Parts: sequence; structure tokens; C-alpha cells
Amino acid sequence: MSTSAFWMMVITQVTVTCITGYFFLKVLRTPPNSEPDSYEDNDLE
Repeated sequence: MSTSAFWMMVITQVTVTCITGYFFLKVLRTPPNSEPDSYEDNDLE
């Protein structure tokens, strides 16, 4: 493996890992919805 291929592989893996971590943390930090989860709770009856 050449030096440039090695660095391209490392940079790609770090980039994908950072993007995945960012969105994973974004999902964990999102507050839950205040709306009910089921359709039965939305009925007016």
C-alpha cells in the first residue's frame, strides 16, 4: 500500500466516524415529542 493510499484510508475512516458520532449524539440529545405516541390518544371520543 502506498503512502497516499494509506492516508486517504485514514482520513476517510476518521471523517465517516466523526459524521456518524455527530448524528448519533444529535439523536441522543433530541428531546422527546410532547405529542402522544398512539393514534388512540388522538381520538376525540
